[in-house]
Amino acid sequence: MPPDLLDVVIIGAGISGLYAARQLRPQHRIAVLEARDRVGGRLCNHRFANGETVDIGGQWVGPGQDRMYRLISELGFETWPLWDSGDNLLWDSNRGRRYKGTIPRIGPLALLDLGQAMARFERMARSIDTAAPWAHPNASKWDRQTLASWLQRNCRTRRARKLFAIGIGAVFAAEPEELSLLHALFYARSGNSLETLLSVTGGAQQDRVHGGTAGLCTRMARELGDDLHLNASVSSIEREAEGTLRVYFHGGVLRCRRLIMALPPNQALRIQFSPALSARRDQLWQRMPAGSCIKCVARYDRPFWRDEGLSGQVTSVQGPVRVVFDNSEAGSESGLLMGFLEGEAARHYGGVDAEVRRRDVLDCFARYFGDQARRPLEYVDRDWSSEPWTRGCYAALMPPGVWTQYGQVLRDADGPIHYAGTESATEWYGYMEGALQAAERAVGEVREALSQNAVELPSLSRQQWEAPRV
Repeated sequence: MPPDLLDVVIIGAGISGLYAARQLRPQHRIAVLEARDRVGGRLCNHRFANGETVDIGGQWVGPGQDRMYRLISELGFETWPLWDSGDNLLWDSNRGRRYKGTIPRIGPLALLDLGQAMARFERMARSIDTAAPWAHPNASKWDRQTLASWLQRNCRTRRARKLFAIGIGAVFAAEPEELSLLHALFYARSGNSLETLLSVTGGAQQDRVHGGTAGLCTRMARELGDDLHLNASVSSIEREAEGTLRVYFHGGVLRCRRLIMALPPNQALRIQFSPALSARRDQLWQRMPAGSCIKCVARYDRPFWRDEGLSGQVTSVQGPVRVVFDNSEAGSESGLLMGFLEGEAARHYGGVDAEVRRRDVLDCFARYFGDQARRPLEYVDRDWSSEPWTRGCYAALMPPGVWTQYGQVLRDADGPIHYAGTESATEWYGYMEGALQAAERAVGEVREALSQNAVELPSLSRQQWEAPRV
């Protein structure tokens, strides 16, 4: 029989696509297509030999992320706070200095310099309308320059510039010279402020999810049953004369009235569209590279650093691991140290032998917490740039000129094709909360369109729909 006409096909079974499906499925006939053999996208759990799990992808939620907390509760999960007791470490000149809070303890001149730069950046960010950053009176000026060039002019001391750059790497998984200043301001504003994005208690790193954030996706996937198709990479999308769509994927073809793309721009570029999408849309996606990140986790028999009154949080001027957290799960005896290789460091270590990467990461842990950190019970890392269906994390970046030249089409539907995913969010861009917000917007667009075009369209004959499987 020819394929039935579905109301909606969703491409991508990350948290955005699954959330959209969860909202649409009670009233509409849908299907979700996922290229991987698992759901979750940039959310992924790793299981250690002792049965414990850890998030090896996105993991944190914090105040202001109301959709995420609501979804966590609806799915029957719980949160607990990231360990944030004890002293943090600033590592510089081969020694560690203890401090508390978000801003490390540095010399008074550098501290004043860093404080002034942060305050100036936050003032500029507060003036951004995240729904239309290109409309700001200074949009062209800010979008012509990189964040690095702005830092060079606004941070007079070398140490302040270094610390600001470390924070940028932690938030964007990129170097300051890779980012448009306008994008950095938009991104910070979308998550309330840069300080919020850098903070633990009261900030974006406040809470973890018992069972891992990927567990949320697994739970939503169970609700879909046969409407979810794994190992179903989409190769092409054709628009039919009636305005409906044919979606060709590995294993078959589906027809639908509306389509939601819930995947990052670099993956959307893999799909062929007939007729082609606008040149502006295609060029926008070409100009949105993903950040570069390798997430590294070492498991020990216990969190021994706490014995010294340390929180496990490190900010290091010396690399390659510049940011570290105590990632131990509540209720577990194990101690987990988590570090990030970001930006330039991630690109370098993505090309070296895995054992060399492991050695250098553990050398950093040992530098910060003593030789015991060099001998974990287990170690795991995930290079998200090498993931075939991701090719980078945490989210797509906007280099200079992109927001003002192409940003207006970022969230606009292309006829029956709508866009979800965190890269189309106006709130918490790059975060799971942003993925949910973008899904809600796309679902609203689809519902409105379907309500205005409720006439049943005929199924095609076998001769009309049959095509070679891809």
